[in-house]
Amino acid sequence: MSEPEVPAWGIMPEQAAALARKRYWDNRPVLKALMTGERGFPLHIPLKSPNARQPLENLAHLRDWIEVWKKFTLPDLLHWKTVSFRQLGQQRLPARITIGNFQQLTQLCGPSANAQSARWRTNMQPLLQRYRQEQVYPVLVRHIEIVEGLGQADAELLARVLPQLRRGLGAGGYLRALPLQGVDTKFVENCSGLIEALLDAVHNGEIAASGGLNPWLGCLPGPRGLAQGVPVVRPLSPGIRHAFQGLPLFQLSADLLRQHELPATNILVVENLQSGLALPDLDDTIAVIGGGRNVSWMNASWLTAKRVGYWGDIDSWGLSILSDARASLASVEPLMMDVATLNAHEERMVQEPEPLSTLPAQLTGQEQQLFLDLAAGRFLSTRLEQERISSDFVSTALETWLFS
Repeated sequence: MSEPEVPAWGIMPEQAAALARKRYWDNRPVLKALMTGERGFPLHIPLKSPNARQPLENLAHLRDWIEVWKKFTLPDLLHWKTVSFRQLGQQRLPARITIGNFQQLTQLCGPSANAQSARWRTNMQPLLQRYRQEQVYPVLVRHIEIVEGLGQADAELLARVLPQLRRGLGAGGYLRALPLQGVDTKFVENCSGLIEALLDAVHNGEIAASGGLNPWLGCLPGPRGLAQGVPVVRPLSPGIRHAFQGLPLFQLSADLLRQHELPATNILVVENLQSGLALPDLDDTIAVIGGGRNVSWMNASWLTAKRVGYWGDIDSWGLSILSDARASLASVEPLMMDVATLNAHEERMVQEPEPLSTLPAQLTGQEQQLFLDLAAGRFLSTRLEQERISSDFVSTALETWLFS
């Protein structure tokens, strides 16, 4: 992209600001180098003073140029010089803009740059309060696009999760199953690149030397090749896994699930695959995960002798699937699909793309009210994905269900 068009001589303040934005602010490699000190200040923007002939050809422009710079709102950045013209005598002319530091660059580049810079500072602050600036600030700058996209709550989560992550924490489980306090593992996965870079800086290159975040944590790679929409069976206790020859998970069609009893007292049905991979070990429990709306198999006769829990998103579709599950199995127990769960994680809610308008038939009175409250906009948004519920909250809720 070419630089902003400027006159043959006499650059105006708005043109100087546009040049600064083009050369330094919108050029991300240059901006990042300026932020980290890899490229130094001062920066100079010449204002294209006229030669001896040019002012006589346009005296109005000369007068306007001088007057507008006299009113420049950042006078400490402006340098003047005195020039003698044969027919005009001595004239004091604006010569150049000198940008001495990052704050001055931000001010010159205008309101949008000020807003961006403020957002960066806000989102960096939780980490800079916890770690030495020389450790984490260069990493944050290198990933400034991700930093800018964080909400305030996610910036706090970033500072909260980093101290909890240590070598071997995953202990042969999936990344989504990390035992974290006050943090959901979807956030860890979504921000894994930034988290890996920050941890590598804090731990003096350990993560890169280990081959990346997953190997350093000891986590298994996520399962591949699974058929979408087909339920995944995941034994949650070592004894049951042993009965399945150590298989951590496998897929069964709805027809096979209906026909073949699973050998556990507790059956936990989970709407989403990733949330199912995040489940902790639970005694005498098998999870059936990732089936989404495919809950028709829950009318299996063998399920009536089991304790069955259902956990899905808190949104209109999640409540609709809960209703379908209850239509197949009246004794199903909903887990973490209530106002208390929503209130504890409300800042992590998002907008549901295409919410249902029809109230599902098999909801309890409280569940119906939750459905209506979501539709009426009584919360910060209309969906709490189950993946955004904190790991420790999930573990506590499941243990309470198991032992109640």
